[in-house]
Amino acid sequence: MPRTARASVGEISYHVINRGNARQDVFRKKGDYQAFVDLIARACERIRMRLLAYCVMPNHFHLALWPYSDGDLGKWMQWLLTAHVRRYHQHYKTSGHVWQGRFKAFPVEHDDHMLTVLRYIERNPLRAGLVAQAEEWPWSSLHRWELTQQTNFICPCT
Repeated sequence: MPRTARASVGEISYHVINRGNARQDVFRKKGDYQAFVDLIARACERIRMRLLAYCVMPNHFHLALWPYSDGDLGKWMQWLLTAHVRRYHQHYKTSGHVWQGRFKAFPVEHDDHMLTVLRYIERNPLRAGLVAQAEEWPWSSLHRWELTQQTNFICPCT
């Protein structure tokens, strides 16, 4: 029996997460993180999407996404995760599941809760003890915003 389609409504923001299969690390080295961030930018070129925040951790990721149209979230995520899995298997000469299952997407109201979610996403490396300050984690939008202020770097999907 086919899976039921996810309801993804345009103009509603979502906190999107996925974790490596069996909680294993998916991002093992700098190149893995960079390739995923690059794929995020390419996904935005293929399907317009507002990326509000992101954080790529060793065995999972968090995204705050705001699709323009109904169905865009699913299409965008399908392209991102499929492209990533292809790259992962080709690079590591593996096969099988990379992610523990389908991504999870939680609607987020455009109010104070949104700020809480964005802070949660960007502070994830700090809570995990990977950095002393959240902005030190190079694979998050907080780090990118810091670079933007210093060097006019443009974050993916802006």
